[in-house]
Amino acid sequence: MGTLVHYQTDRGVAVITLSDPPANAYTHEMMKELDTLILEARFDTDVHVIVVTGHGEKFFCAGANINMLKESDESFKYYFCLHANETLSRLEQTPKLVIAAMNGHSVGGGLEIALACDVRVARKGAYHIGLPEVALGVLPGTCGTQRLARVVGRSRAIEMMVEGKNITAEQAQQIGLVNKVWEAANNEAFMKLVLEYAHEFVPPGRAALAVGRIKRSVQSGIEMSLEQGLALERELQAELFATDDAKEGINAYVDKRKPTFRAR
Repeated sequence: MGTLVHYQTDRGVAVITLSDPPANAYTHEMMKELDTLILEARFDTDVHVIVVTGHGEKFFCAGANINMLKESDESFKYYFCLHANETLSRLEQTPKLVIAAMNGHSVGGGLEIALACDVRVARKGAYHIGLPEVALGVLPGTCGTQRLARVVGRSRAIEMMVEGKNITAEQAQQIGLVNKVWEAANNEAFMKLVLEYAHEFVPPGRAALAVGRIKRSVQSGIEMSLEQGLALERELQAELFATDDAKEGINAYVDKRKPTFRAR
């Protein structure tokens, strides 16, 4: 467990919590801890799903710590952004399902962290989602200009960023930025719903290896030509056909029984 990012596991699910009250804004120190914990979850063969969330009732993450940026020189800012991009790319390319549990304000770099996740689940409430960096005279520099456009389309992404307006969770769901919006009395109740959802993708009920390869095929393949993406898909499928889970899934289908997967 780090001092700025907390880590715990629950029956195949790793929960990574950004924890720097009140706003969970990230510094280089927080990003280094996040990077380390992404690798820990990646290497843990007992972890099949990763959940990223924020500490407390009000904030998922408010983005980069503005005071840190104010006090640092241009060289530090450049390498800070470079490392943050590398960290989120590691999260995006990890062949395990990653769920963003957006429990509060998700703005600037906070939304950019959520955009690097595969599925975004938001708690219903009066909080903001957006990329308002234009008001600071800069652009969303931790993947925002690239990933938002890939999620909601170019024109809508440009509109959101140049206007710098925040939207609600419900509005985010309407444009496909958020997958699900759940009502919960508090963050504890919200996280209980998130964990119930996350556990749907772990053994024995779900073939976690297949889930991870589906994620990888989409996240990597979407950046390739169709022919290259199909080649990746075939290689990942061949890898899955060699697993015990694929044999179990096919046998269970033929035997008309429920499969028992083991992530092997």
